[in-house]
Amino acid sequence: MKLEDIYQHVIDGNAGAVEAGVKAALASGVDANIILQDALIKAMAEVGQRFENGDFFVPEMLIAARAMKAGLEILRPQLAAANVKALGKVVIGTVQGDLHDIGKNLVSMMLEGAGFEVIDLGADVSPVKFAQAIREHKPQFVGMSALLTTTMPRMKDTIEAIEDMGLRRAVKVMVGGAPVTEKYAQQIGADIYAPDASSAARLARQLVA
Repeated sequence: MKLEDIYQHVIDGNAGAVEAGVKAALASGVDANIILQDALIKAMAEVGQRFENGDFFVPEMLIAARAMKAGLEILRPQLAAANVKALGKVVIGTVQGDLHDIGKNLVSMMLEGAGFEVIDLGADVSPVKFAQAIREHKPQFVGMSALLTTTMPRMKDTIEAIEDMGLRRAVKVMVGGAPVTEKYAQQIGADIYAPDASSAARLARQLVA
């Protein structure tokens, strides 16, 4: 199985073919990190570009991300054994009072597809829990999502909780979600506004480059 085939199967969202391709590539002696970089991450960069160009929509991006994740799960043990470092670390969650997680899950998968280690706190995450996770995991980024206008103020509360723990300078705050705007992100003191999952992954990569 060629890396080009795995790359194409990710773009096509064919999870079974990605799994089979990754296994075959490993069996033939291809280095796990090369498979990660030249097939999975490269494919997800292309998926993100197609989404931003309007050629792909959320369903296509979601099935591609799931296919990438299927391949990544096979590679994880080999990457860990080879001590391959992630591009960076991100703590992510949906803010307190908000149970929506589809967008957050897609952002999480796109960030993984870009080479980041993601600590997903789930939905309905309190400001203190966000801050505690930052203290524990020491990420470069914390990502917050809200789908309801009524839960958007929890983003500001979370930034204040991070400040109260003395951690604000140690982490970049990224916010997004349907009702969230760039103006609102600036008002609450966030560092990054990501209107969608593709831009979240692209902006995070740019900042660690």
